[in-house]
Amino acid sequence: MKRTFYLLGAALIIVLIGCLIAYGAQTSGGTITVRDVRFAGTNGTMMSGLLYIPDGVSNEHPAPGVLAIHGYINSRETQDGFAIEFARRGYVTLALDQTGHGYSEPPAFANGFGGPDGLAYLRTLDIVDKDNIGISGHSMGGWAVTVAAGVYPEDYRSIILEGSSTGTFGAPDGTADFPRNLGLIFSEWDEFAPLMWGAETAPQIVDTEKLQTVFGTDETVQIGQLYGSIEDGTARELYMPRTTHPGDHISTEAIGNAVEWFQKTLTGGNNLDPADQVWYWREIGGLIALIGMVLFMFPLGALLLTTGCFKDLVDPLPENKGVTGWGWWLGAAITVVVPIVTYFWLQNQAGGWFPASAFWPQNITTGIMVWAVGNGLIALILFLLWHFQINKKAGATALDYGVTWEGGLDWVKIGKSLLLAVCILVPAYLLLLLADWLFKVDFRFWVLAIKPMSARHFGIFLAYLVPFAFFFLVLSTILNGELRRRDVHDLWKILLINVVLLIIGFIVLLLIQYVPLLTGGTMPLAEPLLTIVAFQFVPLLAFVALFVTYFFHKTGRIYTGAFLSAMFITWVIVAAQATHFAF
Repeated sequence: MKRTFYLLGAALIIVLIGCLIAYGAQTSGGTITVRDVRFAGTNGTMMSGLLYIPDGVSNEHPAPGVLAIHGYINSRETQDGFAIEFARRGYVTLALDQTGHGYSEPPAFANGFGGPDGLAYLRTLDIVDKDNIGISGHSMGGWAVTVAAGVYPEDYRSIILEGSSTGTFGAPDGTADFPRNLGLIFSEWDEFAPLMWGAETAPQIVDTEKLQTVFGTDETVQIGQLYGSIEDGTARELYMPRTTHPGDHISTEAIGNAVEWFQKTLTGGNNLDPADQVWYWREIGGLIALIGMVLFMFPLGALLLTTGCFKDLVDPLPENKGVTGWGWWLGAAITVVVPIVTYFWLQNQAGGWFPASAFWPQNITTGIMVWAVGNGLIALILFLLWHFQINKKAGATALDYGVTWEGGLDWVKIGKSLLLAVCILVPAYLLLLLADWLFKVDFRFWVLAIKPMSARHFGIFLAYLVPFAFFFLVLSTILNGELRRRDVHDLWKILLINVVLLIIGFIVLLLIQYVPLLTGGTMPLAEPLLTIVAFQFVPLLAFVALFVTYFFHKTGRIYTGAFLSAMFITWVIVAAQATHFAF
Protein backbone atom coordinates (compact mmCIF):
# COMPACT_ATOMS: atom_id res chain seq x y z
CA MET A 1 0.00 0.00 0.00
CA LYS A 2 2.81 2.41 0.88
CA ARG A 3 4.53 1.71 -2.42
CA THR A 4 1.29 2.38 -4.31
CA PHE A 5 0.90 5.75 -2.58
CA TYR A 6 4.50 6.57 -3.50
CA LEU A 7 3.78 5.72 -7.14
CA LEU A 8 0.66 7.89 -7.07
CA GLY A 9 2.63 10.79 -5.62
CA ALA A 10 5.44 10.31 -8.14
CA ALA A 11 2.94 10.43 -11.01
CA LEU A 12 1.48 13.70 -9.69
CA ILE A 13 4.97 15.18 -9.40
CA ILE A 14 5.71 14.15 -13.00
CA VAL A 15 2.52 15.91 -14.14
CA LEU A 16 3.46 19.05 -12.21
CA ILE A 17 7.01 19.08 -13.57
CA GLY A 18 5.71 18.67 -17.12
CA CYS A 19 3.18 21.50 -16.65
CA LEU A 20 5.82 23.85 -15.24
CA ILE A 21 8.19 23.14 -18.12
CA ALA A 22 5.42 23.64 -20.68
CA TYR A 23 4.21 26.82 -18.97
CA GLY A 24 7.72 28.23 -18.75
CA ALA A 25 8.27 27.71 -22.49
CA GLN A 26 4.81 28.87 -23.53
CA THR A 27 5.20 32.13 -21.60
CA SER A 28 8.93 32.43 -22.38
CA GLY A 29 9.78 32.59 -18.70
CA GLY A 30 6.76 34.70 -17.82
CA THR A 31 7.33 37.38 -20.48
CA ILE A 32 4.30 36.35 -22.56
CA THR A 33 0.70 36.30 -21.36
CA VAL A 34 -1.49 33.58 -22.88
CA ARG A 35 -5.24 34.15 -22.84
CA ASP A 36 -8.14 31.97 -23.94
CA VAL A 37 -10.34 34.18 -26.13
CA ARG A 38 -13.79 33.62 -27.63
CA PHE A 39 -15.54 35.86 -30.12
CA ALA A 40 -18.48 35.81 -32.52
CA GLY A 41 -17.63 35.32 -36.18
CA THR A 42 -19.73 35.06 -39.33
CA ASN A 43 -23.43 34.39 -38.61
CA GLY A 44 -22.67 34.43 -34.90
CA THR A 45 -20.40 31.37 -35.04
CA MET A 46 -18.46 31.35 -31.79
CA MET A 47 -14.74 31.15 -32.44
CA SER A 48 -11.93 30.17 -30.09
CA GLY A 49 -8.27 31.04 -29.90
CA LEU A 50 -5.23 31.48 -27.72
CA LEU A 51 -3.89 35.03 -27.66
CA TYR A 52 -0.17 35.41 -26.96
CA ILE A 53 0.63 38.93 -25.68
CA PRO A 54 4.29 39.96 -25.21
CA ASP A 55 5.33 42.12 -22.24
CA GLY A 56 5.15 45.86 -22.77
CA VAL A 57 2.39 45.74 -25.35
CA SER A 58 -0.55 48.06 -24.74
CA ASN A 59 -2.96 50.34 -26.58
CA GLU A 60 -0.35 53.07 -26.21
CA HIS A 61 2.40 50.75 -27.47
CA PRO A 62 0.78 48.43 -30.02
CA ALA A 63 2.79 45.64 -31.59
CA PRO A 64 2.67 43.77 -34.89
CA GLY A 65 -0.02 41.10 -34.98
CA VAL A 66 0.08 37.56 -36.34
CA LEU A 67 -2.79 35.20 -37.07
CA ALA A 68 -1.65 31.54 -36.86
CA ILE A 69 -4.05 28.79 -37.96
CA HIS A 70 -3.59 25.03 -37.64
CA GLY A 71 -4.42 22.40 -40.24
CA TYR A 72 -7.20 19.84 -40.59
CA ILE A 73 -8.12 17.74 -37.51
CA ASN A 74 -5.77 19.76 -35.31
CA SER A 75 -6.48 22.59 -32.88
CA ARG A 76 -5.10 25.94 -31.80
CA GLU A 77 -2.42 24.38 -29.60
CA THR A 78 -0.90 22.61 -32.60
CA GLN A 79 0.56 25.94 -33.72
CA ASP A 80 2.16 26.62 -30.33
CA GLY A 81 5.72 26.27 -31.68
CA PHE A 82 5.10 29.02 -34.21
CA ALA A 83 2.98 31.11 -31.82
CA ILE A 84 5.55 31.02 -29.03
CA GLU A 85 8.37 32.11 -31.31
CA PHE A 86 6.29 34.85 -32.96
CA ALA A 87 5.35 36.20 -29.52
CA ARG A 88 8.98 36.08 -28.38
CA ARG A 89 9.75 38.43 -31.30
CA GLY A 90 7.24 40.92 -29.92
CA TYR A 91 4.23 39.98 -32.09
CA VAL A 92 0.74 39.72 -30.62
CA THR A 93 -0.25 36.27 -31.89
CA LEU A 94 -3.69 34.73 -32.22
CA ALA A 95 -3.59 30.93 -32.54
CA LEU A 96 -7.07 30.25 -33.86
CA ASP A 97 -9.28 27.17 -33.77
CA GLN A 98 -10.71 26.70 -37.25
CA THR A 99 -14.48 26.38 -37.49
CA GLY A 100 -15.52 22.96 -36.24
CA HIS A 101 -12.14 22.39 -34.59
CA GLY A 102 -11.17 22.66 -30.95
CA TYR A 103 -13.62 24.96 -29.22
CA SER A 104 -14.84 26.84 -32.32
CA GLU A 105 -18.39 25.99 -33.31
CA PRO A 106 -19.07 23.60 -36.20
CA PRO A 107 -19.29 22.80 -38.97
CA ALA A 108 -15.73 22.40 -40.16
CA PHE A 109 -14.88 24.17 -43.44
CA ALA A 110 -17.53 26.86 -42.86
CA ASN A 111 -16.85 30.60 -43.12
CA GLY A 112 -13.58 30.24 -45.01
CA PHE A 113 -12.34 27.79 -42.34
CA GLY A 114 -12.60 30.71 -39.88
CA GLY A 115 -9.68 32.59 -41.43
CA PRO A 116 -11.51 35.85 -42.30
CA ASP A 117 -13.09 35.99 -38.85
CA GLY A 118 -9.71 35.47 -37.21
CA LEU A 119 -8.12 38.30 -39.16
CA ALA A 120 -11.06 40.62 -38.50
CA TYR A 121 -10.90 39.89 -34.77
CA LEU A 122 -7.16 40.47 -34.61
CA ARG A 123 -7.67 43.89 -36.17
CA THR A 124 -10.17 44.85 -33.44
CA LEU A 125 -7.49 44.60 -30.75
CA ASP A 126 -6.15 48.00 -29.74
CA ILE A 127 -2.82 46.41 -28.82
CA VAL A 128 -2.20 45.42 -32.46
CA ASP A 129 -0.50 47.68 -35.01
CA LYS A 130 -3.04 47.52 -37.86
CA ASP A 131 -0.35 48.35 -40.44
CA ASN A 132 1.80 45.35 -39.46
CA ILE A 133 -0.21 42.17 -39.49
CA GLY A 134 1.06 38.82 -40.71
CA ILE A 135 -1.10 35.79 -41.38
CA SER A 136 0.20 32.23 -41.16
CA GLY A 137 -1.37 28.83 -41.65
CA HIS A 138 -0.35 25.20 -41.82
CA SER A 139 -1.98 22.88 -44.39
CA MET A 140 -5.72 23.64 -44.38
CA GLY A 141 -4.90 26.58 -42.13
CA GLY A 142 -2.96 27.96 -45.08
CA TRP A 143 -6.16 27.84 -47.12
CA ALA A 144 -7.89 29.67 -44.25
CA VAL A 145 -5.43 32.56 -44.27
CA THR A 146 -5.44 32.67 -48.08
CA VAL A 147 -9.22 33.05 -47.97
CA ALA A 148 -8.74 35.78 -45.35
CA ALA A 149 -6.28 37.53 -47.68
CA GLY A 150 -8.84 37.42 -50.46
CA VAL A 151 -11.65 38.77 -48.27
CA TYR A 152 -9.52 41.49 -46.66
CA PRO A 153 -6.79 42.22 -49.22
CA GLU A 154 -5.71 45.48 -47.53
CA ASP A 155 -5.74 44.21 -43.94
CA TYR A 156 -2.49 42.26 -43.76
CA ARG A 157 1.10 42.89 -44.78
CA SER A 158 2.54 39.42 -45.36
CA ILE A 159 1.59 35.76 -45.30
CA ILE A 160 3.28 32.44 -44.56
CA LEU A 161 1.94 29.16 -45.92
CA GLU A 162 3.33 26.08 -44.16
CA GLY A 163 2.78 22.84 -46.08
CA SER A 164 -0.02 24.56 -47.92
CA SER A 165 -0.92 26.27 -51.20
CA THR A 166 -3.09 28.77 -52.96
CA GLY A 167 -5.92 27.68 -55.22
CA THR A 168 -6.81 24.51 -53.32
CA PHE A 169 -10.15 23.52 -51.74
CA GLY A 170 -11.73 26.95 -52.02
CA ALA A 171 -8.62 29.03 -51.39
CA PRO A 172 -8.15 31.78 -54.03
CA ASP A 173 -5.67 31.16 -56.83
CA GLY A 174 -2.25 32.67 -56.39
CA THR A 175 -0.73 35.16 -58.80
CA ALA A 176 2.47 37.17 -58.96
CA ASP A 177 0.93 39.79 -56.66
CA PHE A 178 -1.59 37.76 -54.63
CA PRO A 179 -1.27 37.00 -51.82
CA ARG A 180 0.84 39.89 -50.63
CA ASN A 181 4.46 39.08 -49.61
CA LEU A 182 4.22 35.30 -49.60
CA GLY A 183 6.64 33.09 -47.72
CA LEU A 184 6.12 29.40 -48.61
CA ILE A 185 7.45 26.72 -46.28
CA PHE A 186 7.06 23.39 -48.07
CA SER A 187 9.11 20.62 -46.52
CA GLU A 188 11.30 18.25 -48.48
CA TRP A 189 9.21 15.21 -47.51
CA ASP A 190 5.78 16.81 -47.40
CA GLU A 191 3.17 14.13 -47.98
CA PHE A 192 0.72 16.47 -49.77
CA ALA A 193 2.77 17.68 -52.73
CA PRO A 194 0.26 16.24 -55.29
CA LEU A 195 -2.71 17.91 -53.60
CA MET A 196 -1.06 21.25 -52.91
CA TRP A 197 1.07 21.93 -55.98
CA GLY A 198 0.40 19.11 -58.45
CA ALA A 199 3.85 17.54 -58.10
CA GLU A 200 4.62 13.92 -57.34
CA THR A 201 7.13 14.82 -54.62
CA ALA A 202 7.83 18.01 -52.71
CA PRO A 203 11.19 18.82 -54.38
CA GLN A 204 9.41 18.74 -57.75
CA ILE A 205 7.04 21.60 -56.92
CA VAL A 206 9.70 24.08 -58.07
CA ASP A 207 8.98 23.16 -61.70
CA THR A 208 5.19 23.23 -61.55
CA GLU A 209 3.32 25.88 -63.48
CA LYS A 210 1.19 26.56 -60.42
CA LEU A 211 4.15 27.55 -58.20
CA GLN A 212 5.93 29.44 -60.98
CA THR A 213 2.78 31.49 -61.60
CA VAL A 214 2.67 32.50 -57.93
CA PHE A 215 6.36 33.39 -57.99
CA GLY A 216 6.05 35.37 -61.23
CA THR A 217 8.54 33.31 -63.18
CA ASP A 218 8.60 30.71 -65.94
CA GLU A 219 11.78 29.10 -64.67
CA THR A 220 12.57 26.69 -61.85
CA VAL A 221 11.82 28.37 -58.53
CA GLN A 222 15.00 28.64 -56.47
CA ILE A 223 14.86 27.73 -52.80
CA GLY A 224 15.94 30.63 -50.55
CA GLN A 225 15.87 33.25 -53.29
CA LEU A 226 13.84 36.42 -52.74
CA TYR A 227 11.51 37.14 -55.67
CA GLY A 228 9.63 40.39 -56.21
CA SER A 229 9.58 43.38 -53.85
CA ILE A 230 8.61 43.58 -50.20
CA GLU A 231 7.76 47.26 -50.61
CA ASP A 232 5.42 46.49 -53.54
CA GLY A 233 3.89 43.49 -51.77
CA THR A 234 5.07 41.07 -54.47
CA ALA A 235 7.85 39.41 -52.46
CA ARG A 236 8.04 35.60 -52.57
CA GLU A 237 10.45 33.13 -51.03
CA LEU A 238 10.44 29.34 -50.91
CA TYR A 239 11.81 27.49 -47.90
CA MET A 240 12.22 23.71 -47.95
CA PRO A 241 13.19 22.37 -44.51
CA ARG A 242 14.12 18.70 -44.17
CA THR A 243 11.02 17.38 -42.50
CA THR A 244 7.50 16.13 -43.27
CA HIS A 245 4.10 17.78 -43.36
CA PRO A 246 3.29 17.19 -39.66
CA GLY A 247 7.00 17.56 -38.91
CA ASP A 248 6.69 21.32 -39.58
CA HIS A 249 5.33 21.68 -36.06
CA ILE A 250 8.41 20.20 -34.41
CA SER A 251 11.07 21.53 -36.78
CA THR A 252 13.40 24.30 -35.60
CA GLU A 253 14.18 24.88 -39.27
CA ALA A 254 10.55 25.33 -40.35
CA ILE A 255 9.70 27.53 -37.38
CA GLY A 256 12.90 29.52 -37.91
CA ASN A 257 11.94 30.04 -41.56
CA ALA A 258 8.57 31.47 -40.51
CA VAL A 259 10.18 33.80 -37.99
CA GLU A 260 12.72 34.96 -40.58
CA TRP A 261 10.00 35.79 -43.12
CA PHE A 262 7.97 37.92 -40.72
CA GLN A 263 11.11 39.69 -39.55
CA LYS A 264 11.76 40.54 -43.21
CA THR A 265 8.25 41.71 -44.01
CA LEU A 266 6.81 43.18 -40.79
CA THR A 267 8.00 46.33 -39.07
CA GLY A 268 8.37 46.35 -35.30
CA GLY A 269 9.00 43.64 -32.77
CA ASN A 270 12.57 42.74 -31.96
CA ASN A 271 15.42 41.22 -33.89
CA LEU A 272 15.83 38.04 -31.86
CA ASP A 273 17.76 35.55 -33.99
CA PRO A 274 15.39 33.05 -35.72
CA ALA A 275 17.63 30.23 -34.44
CA ASP A 276 17.01 31.30 -30.82
CA GLN A 277 14.05 29.04 -29.99
CA VAL A 278 12.49 27.60 -26.83
CA TRP A 279 9.20 26.17 -28.14
CA TYR A 280 10.43 22.57 -27.96
CA TRP A 281 10.35 22.75 -24.16
CA ARG A 282 6.59 23.19 -24.50
CA GLU A 283 6.49 19.86 -26.37
CA ILE A 284 8.79 18.16 -23.87
CA GLY A 285 6.78 19.47 -20.94
CA GLY A 286 3.51 18.38 -22.51
CA LEU A 287 4.91 14.90 -23.11
CA ILE A 288 6.12 14.60 -19.51
CA ALA A 289 2.71 15.69 -18.20
CA LEU A 290 0.94 13.25 -20.55
CA ILE A 291 3.09 10.36 -19.32
CA GLY A 292 2.50 11.39 -15.72
CA MET A 293 -1.27 11.47 -16.22
CA VAL A 294 -1.30 7.97 -17.74
CA LEU A 295 0.96 6.61 -14.98
CA PHE A 296 -1.32 8.21 -12.38
CA MET A 297 -4.22 5.96 -13.37
CA PHE A 298 -2.52 2.69 -12.42
CA PRO A 299 -1.79 3.30 -8.70
CA LEU A 300 -5.10 5.15 -8.41
CA GLY A 301 -6.93 2.10 -9.71
CA ALA A 302 -4.94 -0.18 -7.41
CA LEU A 303 -5.87 1.96 -4.39
CA LEU A 304 -9.53 2.09 -5.35
CA LEU A 305 -9.58 -1.70 -5.51
CA THR A 306 -8.73 -1.78 -1.78
CA THR A 307 -11.81 0.25 -0.85
CA GLY A 308 -15.08 -1.21 0.39
CA CYS A 309 -16.87 -0.25 -2.81
CA PHE A 310 -14.55 -2.05 -5.20
CA LYS A 311 -12.65 -4.72 -3.27
CA ASP A 312 -15.10 -7.42 -4.31
CA LEU A 313 -13.90 -6.91 -7.90
CA VAL A 314 -10.56 -8.44 -6.97
CA ASP A 315 -10.72 -12.05 -8.10
CA PRO A 316 -7.92 -14.54 -8.71
CA LEU A 317 -6.76 -14.88 -12.28
CA PRO A 318 -8.78 -17.53 -14.10
CA GLU A 319 -7.10 -20.69 -15.26
CA ASN A 320 -5.03 -19.97 -18.35
CA LYS A 321 -6.49 -21.86 -21.27
CA GLY A 322 -5.19 -19.62 -24.02
CA VAL A 323 -3.84 -20.89 -27.30
CA THR A 324 -0.37 -22.43 -27.24
CA GLY A 325 2.46 -23.39 -29.60
CA TRP A 326 2.17 -22.47 -33.25
CA GLY A 327 -1.44 -21.50 -32.62
CA TRP A 328 -0.30 -18.61 -30.42
CA TRP A 329 1.95 -17.30 -33.18
CA LEU A 330 -0.88 -17.59 -35.69
CA GLY A 331 -3.22 -15.70 -33.37
CA ALA A 332 -0.55 -13.07 -32.75
CA ALA A 333 0.02 -12.66 -36.49
CA ILE A 334 -3.72 -12.16 -37.09
CA THR A 335 -3.83 -9.61 -34.25
CA VAL A 336 -0.97 -7.68 -35.84
CA VAL A 337 -1.90 -7.94 -39.51
CA VAL A 338 -5.70 -7.59 -39.71
CA PRO A 339 -5.87 -4.09 -38.17
CA ILE A 340 -3.41 -2.60 -40.66
CA VAL A 341 -4.82 -4.50 -43.66
CA THR A 342 -8.26 -3.05 -42.90
CA TYR A 343 -7.00 0.35 -41.73
CA PHE A 344 -7.46 2.38 -44.92
CA TRP A 345 -10.35 0.47 -46.46
CA LEU A 346 -12.72 0.49 -43.49
CA GLN A 347 -12.11 4.15 -42.72
CA ASN A 348 -12.67 5.11 -46.34
CA GLN A 349 -16.01 3.29 -46.37
CA ALA A 350 -17.23 5.09 -43.27
CA GLY A 351 -18.20 8.30 -45.03
CA GLY A 352 -20.54 6.48 -47.37
CA TRP A 353 -22.02 4.29 -44.67
CA PHE A 354 -22.36 6.94 -41.97
CA PRO A 355 -22.20 10.52 -43.30
CA ALA A 356 -21.84 13.25 -40.69
CA SER A 357 -25.05 13.64 -38.69
CA ALA A 358 -26.22 15.06 -35.39
CA PHE A 359 -25.55 11.65 -33.79
CA TRP A 360 -22.09 10.92 -35.23
CA PRO A 361 -20.87 14.34 -36.43
CA GLN A 362 -17.12 13.78 -36.77
CA ASN A 363 -15.99 12.16 -40.02
CA ILE A 364 -12.54 11.03 -38.86
CA THR A 365 -13.89 9.73 -35.54
CA THR A 366 -16.59 7.85 -37.42
CA GLY A 367 -13.93 6.34 -39.68
CA ILE A 368 -11.88 5.17 -36.70
CA MET A 369 -15.07 3.82 -35.08
CA VAL A 370 -15.94 1.83 -38.22
CA TRP A 371 -12.39 0.46 -38.29
CA ALA A 372 -12.62 -0.47 -34.60
CA VAL A 373 -16.03 -2.14 -34.85
CA GLY A 374 -15.03 -3.94 -38.04
CA ASN A 375 -11.91 -5.31 -36.39
CA GLY A 376 -13.88 -6.16 -33.28
CA LEU A 377 -16.33 -8.22 -35.35
CA ILE A 378 -13.53 -10.00 -37.23
CA ALA A 379 -11.73 -10.78 -33.98
CA LEU A 380 -14.92 -11.95 -32.27
CA ILE A 381 -15.83 -14.30 -35.13
CA LEU A 382 -12.34 -15.82 -35.24
CA PHE A 383 -12.30 -16.11 -31.45
CA LEU A 384 -15.66 -17.90 -31.36
CA LEU A 385 -14.60 -20.28 -34.14
CA TRP A 386 -11.44 -21.15 -32.17
CA HIS A 387 -13.38 -21.54 -28.93
CA PHE A 388 -16.21 -23.74 -30.23
CA GLN A 389 -14.13 -25.78 -32.66
CA ILE A 390 -11.08 -26.35 -30.49
CA ASN A 391 -10.86 -24.85 -27.02
CA LYS A 392 -14.30 -25.74 -25.71
CA LYS A 393 -13.49 -29.40 -26.37
CA ALA A 394 -10.49 -28.94 -24.07
CA GLY A 395 -12.80 -27.79 -21.31
CA ALA A 396 -12.43 -24.01 -21.68
CA THR A 397 -15.35 -21.76 -20.68
CA ALA A 398 -16.03 -18.04 -20.67
CA LEU A 399 -14.80 -18.04 -17.06
CA ASP A 400 -11.33 -18.98 -18.27
CA TYR A 401 -11.24 -15.90 -20.50
CA GLY A 402 -12.17 -13.54 -17.67
CA VAL A 403 -15.59 -12.84 -19.19
CA THR A 404 -17.84 -14.45 -16.57
CA TRP A 405 -17.75 -15.42 -12.90
CA GLU A 406 -18.53 -18.77 -11.26
CA GLY A 407 -22.26 -18.12 -11.55
CA GLY A 408 -22.10 -16.68 -15.06
CA LEU A 409 -22.33 -13.02 -15.97
CA ASP A 410 -22.49 -10.84 -12.87
CA TRP A 411 -24.13 -7.61 -13.99
CA VAL A 412 -23.55 -5.95 -10.64
CA LYS A 413 -19.81 -6.53 -10.92
CA ILE A 414 -19.82 -5.45 -14.55
CA GLY A 415 -21.54 -2.23 -13.46
CA LYS A 416 -19.01 -1.80 -10.67
CA SER A 417 -16.20 -2.34 -13.17
CA LEU A 418 -17.64 0.49 -15.25
CA LEU A 419 -17.90 2.69 -12.16
CA LEU A 420 -14.30 1.86 -11.23
CA ALA A 421 -13.14 2.88 -14.70
CA VAL A 422 -15.03 6.17 -14.32
CA CYS A 423 -13.45 6.74 -10.89
CA ILE A 424 -10.01 6.21 -12.43
CA LEU A 425 -10.56 8.40 -15.47
CA VAL A 426 -12.31 11.35 -13.81
CA PRO A 427 -9.39 12.28 -11.49
CA ALA A 428 -7.00 12.02 -14.46
CA TYR A 429 -9.34 14.30 -16.41
CA LEU A 430 -9.40 16.71 -13.48
CA LEU A 431 -5.60 16.87 -13.60
CA LEU A 432 -5.91 18.06 -17.19
CA LEU A 433 -8.56 20.63 -16.26
CA LEU A 434 -6.33 21.89 -13.44
CA ALA A 435 -3.38 22.20 -15.83
CA ASP A 436 -5.57 24.11 -18.28
CA TRP A 437 -6.84 26.44 -15.53
CA LEU A 438 -3.50 27.12 -13.83
CA PHE A 439 -1.09 27.01 -16.77
CA LYS A 440 -3.22 27.16 -19.94
CA VAL A 441 -1.52 23.99 -21.22
CA ASP A 442 -2.88 20.65 -22.36
CA PHE A 443 -1.08 17.30 -22.39
CA ARG A 444 0.35 16.83 -25.86
CA PHE A 445 3.32 15.90 -27.92
CA TRP A 446 3.38 16.58 -31.64
CA VAL A 447 0.32 14.96 -33.27
CA LEU A 448 -0.97 13.38 -30.04
CA ALA A 449 -3.12 15.83 -28.08
CA ILE A 450 -5.03 15.19 -24.87
CA LYS A 451 -7.23 18.20 -24.24
CA PRO A 452 -10.37 19.00 -22.25
CA MET A 453 -13.75 18.40 -23.86
CA SER A 454 -16.32 21.14 -24.31
CA ALA A 455 -19.97 20.46 -23.46
CA ARG A 456 -20.54 19.77 -27.17
CA HIS A 457 -17.62 17.32 -27.19
CA PHE A 458 -19.05 15.47 -24.18
CA GLY A 459 -22.31 14.79 -26.01
CA ILE A 460 -20.35 13.53 -29.01
CA PHE A 461 -18.21 11.41 -26.67
CA LEU A 462 -21.31 9.63 -25.36
CA ALA A 463 -22.51 8.89 -28.90
CA TYR A 464 -19.27 7.19 -29.91
CA LEU A 465 -18.56 5.46 -26.60
CA VAL A 466 -20.62 2.28 -27.02
CA PRO A 467 -19.09 1.19 -30.36
CA PHE A 468 -15.58 1.78 -29.00
CA ALA A 469 -16.49 -0.12 -25.81
CA PHE A 470 -17.49 -3.13 -27.93
CA PHE A 471 -14.10 -3.10 -29.64
CA PHE A 472 -12.12 -2.88 -26.40
CA LEU A 473 -14.16 -5.60 -24.69
CA VAL A 474 -13.35 -7.94 -27.57
CA LEU A 475 -9.71 -6.84 -27.62
CA SER A 476 -9.34 -7.39 -23.89
CA THR A 477 -10.80 -10.88 -24.29
CA ILE A 478 -8.35 -11.71 -27.08
CA LEU A 479 -5.27 -10.43 -25.27
CA ASN A 480 -6.12 -11.78 -21.82
CA GLY A 481 -7.99 -14.92 -22.86
CA GLU A 482 -6.90 -16.32 -26.19
CA LEU A 483 -3.34 -14.89 -26.38
CA ARG A 484 -2.43 -15.05 -22.69
CA ARG A 485 0.93 -16.79 -22.59
CA ARG A 486 1.15 -19.83 -20.31
CA ASP A 487 4.94 -19.67 -20.12
CA VAL A 488 5.22 -16.01 -19.10
CA HIS A 489 4.38 -15.02 -15.52
CA ASP A 490 6.11 -11.70 -14.86
CA LEU A 491 3.60 -8.90 -15.27
CA TRP A 492 6.09 -6.55 -16.92
CA LYS A 493 6.81 -9.16 -19.59
CA ILE A 494 3.11 -9.72 -20.22
CA LEU A 495 2.58 -5.96 -20.49
CA LEU A 496 5.44 -5.71 -22.96
CA ILE A 497 4.14 -8.57 -25.12
CA ASN A 498 0.69 -7.02 -25.37
CA VAL A 499 2.06 -3.57 -26.15
CA VAL A 500 4.11 -5.06 -28.99
CA LEU A 501 1.12 -6.99 -30.33
CA LEU A 502 -0.95 -3.82 -30.60
CA ILE A 503 1.60 -1.38 -31.98
CA ILE A 504 4.04 -3.36 -34.14
CA GLY A 505 1.64 -3.50 -37.09
CA PHE A 506 1.26 0.27 -37.16
CA ILE A 507 4.99 0.78 -36.87
CA VAL A 508 5.43 -1.49 -39.90
CA LEU A 509 2.69 0.42 -41.77
CA LEU A 510 4.45 3.72 -41.08
CA LEU A 511 7.77 2.28 -42.23
CA ILE A 512 6.17 1.00 -45.46
CA GLN A 513 4.89 4.49 -46.14
CA TYR A 514 7.78 6.64 -44.97
CA VAL A 515 10.91 4.77 -45.98
CA PRO A 516 10.17 5.32 -49.71
CA LEU A 517 9.06 8.90 -49.06
CA LEU A 518 12.17 9.80 -47.06
CA THR A 519 14.41 8.30 -49.72
CA GLY A 520 13.06 10.43 -52.54
CA GLY A 521 9.99 8.48 -53.60
CA THR A 522 6.31 8.54 -52.75
CA MET A 523 4.08 6.74 -50.28
CA PRO A 524 3.36 3.36 -51.95
CA LEU A 525 -0.10 3.12 -50.40
CA ALA A 526 -0.91 6.83 -50.82
CA GLU A 527 -3.47 7.91 -48.16
CA PRO A 528 -1.30 10.64 -46.59
CA LEU A 529 -3.96 11.93 -44.17
CA LEU A 530 -4.81 8.56 -42.63
CA THR A 531 -1.12 7.68 -42.55
CA ILE A 532 -0.44 10.76 -40.44
CA VAL A 533 -3.39 9.81 -38.21
CA ALA A 534 -1.72 6.40 -37.74
CA PHE A 535 1.12 8.03 -35.79
CA GLN A 536 -1.32 8.54 -32.92
CA PHE A 537 -2.32 4.88 -32.95
CA VAL A 538 1.14 3.85 -31.73
CA PRO A 539 1.09 5.58 -28.32
CA LEU A 540 -2.67 5.27 -27.85
CA LEU A 541 -2.71 1.52 -28.48
CA ALA A 542 0.30 1.16 -26.19
CA PHE A 543 -1.76 2.83 -23.44
CA VAL A 544 -4.66 0.49 -24.22
CA ALA A 545 -2.44 -2.58 -23.92
CA LEU A 546 -1.26 -1.37 -20.51
CA PHE A 547 -4.81 -0.63 -19.29
CA VAL A 548 -6.45 -3.89 -20.34
CA THR A 549 -3.53 -6.05 -19.19
CA TYR A 550 -2.84 -4.38 -15.84
CA PHE A 551 -6.44 -4.27 -14.69
CA PHE A 552 -7.10 -7.82 -15.90
CA HIS A 553 -4.31 -8.96 -13.61
CA LYS A 554 -5.69 -6.82 -10.78
CA THR A 555 -9.31 -7.98 -11.09
CA GLY A 556 -9.13 -11.29 -12.95
CA ARG A 557 -11.71 -9.98 -15.43
CA ILE A 558 -11.64 -8.10 -18.74
CA TYR A 559 -14.05 -5.31 -17.89
CA THR A 560 -12.31 -2.53 -15.98
CA GLY A 561 -9.42 -2.23 -18.43
CA ALA A 562 -11.75 -2.39 -21.45
CA PHE A 563 -14.10 0.27 -20.08
CA LEU A 564 -11.20 2.52 -19.11
CA SER A 565 -9.67 2.14 -22.58
CA ALA A 566 -12.98 2.90 -24.28
CA MET A 567 -13.57 6.07 -22.29
CA PHE A 568 -9.98 7.29 -22.54
CA ILE A 569 -9.63 6.69 -26.30
CA THR A 570 -13.07 8.09 -27.14
CA TRP A 571 -12.31 11.22 -25.12
CA VAL A 572 -8.91 11.75 -26.73
CA ILE A 573 -10.21 11.26 -30.28
CA VAL A 574 -13.40 13.31 -29.95
CA ALA A 575 -11.75 16.30 -28.25
CA ALA A 576 -9.06 16.52 -30.95
CA GLN A 577 -11.14 15.93 -34.09
CA ALA A 578 -13.07 18.16 -36.46
CA THR A 579 -16.85 18.32 -36.14
CA HIS A 580 -18.52 18.35 -39.54
CA PHE A 581 -22.18 18.67 -38.59
CA ALA A 582 -23.64 21.74 -36.86
CA PHE A 583 -26.23 20.99 -34.20
